[in-house]
Amino acid sequence: MKVKDIVAVIEEFAPLAIQEGWDNSGLCVGSPEDEVSSVLLALDCTETLVDEAIECGADMIVTHHPLIFSGLKKISPEDQVGAAVIKAIKHGIAIYAAHTSADKVIAGVSGAMAAKLNLTDVQILDEDGEGTGLGVVGNLPEPLTAEQMIALIKEKFELKMLKSSKPLEGTISRVAMCGGSGGSLIGAAKRSGAHIYISGDISYHNFFAPEGFMIADIGHYESEIEIVNILFSLIKKNFPTFAVRITQNINSNPIYYF
Repeated sequence: MKVKDIVAVIEEFAPLAIQEGWDNSGLCVGSPEDEVSSVLLALDCTETLVDEAIECGADMIVTHHPLIFSGLKKISPEDQVGAAVIKAIKHGIAIYAAHTSADKVIAGVSGAMAAKLNLTDVQILDEDGEGTGLGVVGNLPEPLTAEQMIALIKEKFELKMLKSSKPLEGTISRVAMCGGSGGSLIGAAKRSGAHIYISGDISYHNFFAPEGFMIADIGHYESEIEIVNILFSLIKKNFPTFAVRITQNINSNPIYYF
């Protein structure tokens, strides 16, 4: 098995060409021709994850968030990214990220969010004209009050807490959502006819929501973590006898709640 074989399966699901222009999805460490005997999956690529790959014998790491996100001016062990890059190269570990490429397919990050709430008639929220785009919008199986909706979100996303705008009066039946930092899609959510928009990293002023519309911030990590299971299932389905595993330290969320 070679790196390019794993990459081909991922990119058939989430084509690299559809990633956002500011993103850095794709192979950031290693060669497509490198031999691979085992793959380790996680949401974030950290030095700790590289250590785990070394320990378990994985020679390829696949994550959602790119290890190298913007241009590196130096690669130093004093820097968290640099330390991970140095260690990965030293031990012959390839690193690949499916970031906004996996965000923009309906079966990706936001589609997984919709599945947790059993939404029906799910469509892309902010389409780019090619059947792909950011976020999704769909309908609940039955209308819920704001209080019921909040309880459902907390249950399905296993949340200790969430941030919300003023609870909506009446019932909620149409839901828009986007994994990760979704503040830029609030306007699209309103235009879609959604009663509530669920995402992460929503800024303070956006919580002054208009009548008939509600915003819930469930957190960046919490909204995206399901993509790890999706990528695992994708690789396992295509290579059923291949050694692929999810990190033992799946909770890489840098945010702590007290």
